[in-house]
Amino acid sequence: MLASSSPRRQDFLRDLGLDFRVLPALTEEARPLPGEAPDAYALRAARSKAENVRTRIAAGAEGFPGRAAAPLVLAADTIVVLDGDILGKPASGADALAMLERLAGLVHTVITACCLWPAEDRAPCAWFADAAHVRFAPWPRGLLEAYTATGDPLDKAGAYGIQGRGAFLADRIEGSWSTVVGLPVSRVVRALLDCGALSGPRA
Repeated sequence: MLASSSPRRQDFLRDLGLDFRVLPALTEEARPLPGEAPDAYALRAARSKAENVRTRIAAGAEGFPGRAAAPLVLAADTIVVLDGDILGKPASGADALAMLERLAGLVHTVITACCLWPAEDRAPCAWFADAAHVRFAPWPRGLLEAYTATGDPLDKAGAYGIQGRGAFLADRIEGSWSTVVGLPVSRVVRALLDCGALSGPRA
């Protein structure tokens, strides 16, 4: 069960050939706590989403009769971090442009945290955060204004989507590209194996 309505995360799971259902978490956007490290914040947000969906499944959401009949819940949360500041989703076009101008010419970190939680268990079977470092070229304001005008940045952490119109923004990535998009695919597959949700290759 994917606790996200993100089409990008759904595409990753489809590309892996996995069967899944979508039940988005119904939680308010988490806010960082005072002094909380960015990776700890992302982990807390992902766990909160997984727990929300797990609880609703146990209560019979989406026709599930209880935990025993429910699958593994996968939740994820992605944040952008620059100089220790967490950049969330922009509130407006002006906010998006301000974020992009701040990122231009610099290296920032994208953290995607994941929580895999069997609905019948009291604790997650896997819970981790993966980071990638992204360098933006020093793009001129006019180009960033044109990108902002497409509307693409408005629903994305850090005001850009590297898998779409915003692909031109980054000229270097250290780490997993899929982490930047919103789901560290290699680590998710490993976690699914560790949780017993996938079978390894046969000899």
